[in-house]
Amino acid sequence: MIRAPAFWFRRDSWLGAALSPLSAIGTAITARRVARPGWRAPVPVICCGNVTVGGAGKTTLVLDLAQRLRKRGCAVHILLRGYKGASRGVHRVQPDDTAAMVGDEALLLAEIAPTWTGADRAASAAAAVAARATVLLMDDGLQNPSLCKDLSFLVIDGATGFGNNRVLPAGPLREPVEAGAARCQAAVLIGPDATGIAVPLPILRADLVQGPEIEALRGQRVLAFAGIARPEKFFQPLEAAGAEVVDKVPFPDHHFYTRRELEGLLDRARALDAVPVTTPKDAVRLPPDIRAQVRVVGVSVAWADGAALDTLLNSVIK
Repeated sequence: MIRAPAFWFRRDSWLGAALSPLSAIGTAITARRVARPGWRAPVPVICCGNVTVGGAGKTTLVLDLAQRLRKRGCAVHILLRGYKGASRGVHRVQPDDTAAMVGDEALLLAEIAPTWTGADRAASAAAAVAARATVLLMDDGLQNPSLCKDLSFLVIDGATGFGNNRVLPAGPLREPVEAGAARCQAAVLIGPDATGIAVPLPILRADLVQGPEIEALRGQRVLAFAGIARPEKFFQPLEAAGAEVVDKVPFPDHHFYTRRELEGLLDRARALDAVPVTTPKDAVRLPPDIRAQVRVVGVSVAWADGAALDTLLNSVIK
């Protein structure tokens, strides 16, 4: 994904208004698509989706839910499209798969639970059920009607919210907020609410907390690089945690690094007497020899009200 245009986050933008007729066409097409009937799996299906493009925190949420479900004794399998992966059809992620084959998110998720990629979520779900899954967990797919959901979370980034509240290409929305919310049982707001979120759903609040590896970087000079939807979501917490971030290098979301780019980053870090640091999502896209020279700082979800989340999970997990 390329960088989101600035006018997507300005409600008074003339460009957003000018593109609104195109948004109306896209809205109608999406509405017709999501109205199609889907396959009802014989096991519960939980979806973590959003109504904006990129960067809401769905994958981090899926990782958290997968761990919670496993602690309950569930045989949870994860389904996702496998964005930017070359694999086609239904594919169960294997230990020797690469990000180029299945996408970076799939590799991260497969470390926690069996993971399947494929555009046809119903076909992936059927394969997972045949492999003895007792719960299916979807990373994205709120706008994919091929598989019926039993519990859907509308994931919202607290910093950017819904932008200018317009649908593509006039804004960052895949569909109107009300339309997406109507197919969800709760919203998950990740991070402080900077835009005044209002949705007709119960809102579960959560924050992203950096992993214990941040402790070793306190007071150290750091060169941070990230190819995620909003690289500042990685850079800012590093600084807040006490690392001296002397250089920040953003790349497009899911960026596949060239050897020259990576060697340039390592040379730059050495010149600055800094430690190169990146995200887990970026780390799985690095060659092993480069990966060994880069520190990785992950994040986890901290819930404001874990009991409310458990109540929702209890509604579908018997």
